[in-house]
Amino acid sequence: MNSVISRNDDGRYCLSEPVTSDIIINLARNIVAEAFERPDKLNSPTDTRNFLIMQLALEQSEVFGVVFLDRQHQVIAFERMFFGTIDSATVHPREVVKRCLELNAAVVILTHNHPSGVPEPSPADIAITKRLVNALGLVDIKILDHIVVGGAETVSFAERGLI
Repeated sequence: MNSVISRNDDGRYCLSEPVTSDIIINLARNIVAEAFERPDKLNSPTDTRNFLIMQLALEQSEVFGVVFLDRQHQVIAFERMFFGTIDSATVHPREVVKRCLELNAAVVILTHNHPSGVPEPSPADIAITKRLVNALGLVDIKILDHIVVGGAETVSFAERGLI
């Protein structure tokens, strides 16, 4: 935690001096991350979207992440796996499969951001999702959804019938 921000015994946050928006945003990310730790914090699509918005909305370049889940859809981990440019990120299915096996994940939620603020999936987004469905399917890992974050908006591949 930043030295200008502390927590008192009641769990309230206290500021010792004026802070920048970057400090507030980082604090908010930390609070959200604490709220969504294992075992069962992503209880709804809304919880999941809010968590992913907090993780990716302010990124200046594309970041591809994965929420790793167990058979009961309990969160094992969220990891940012691939980093790209302002309009693309190269995703390696082999590395996603490898990490799923390392974490013993049974189900995943894929996610990435569009720094443009427009969460509409591109043909490349759809193509990599299909490749990941095929690759993960070979080792019996299910993709629950792929959520694209564009600012405070999201698009769900599952809701669009793309998975």
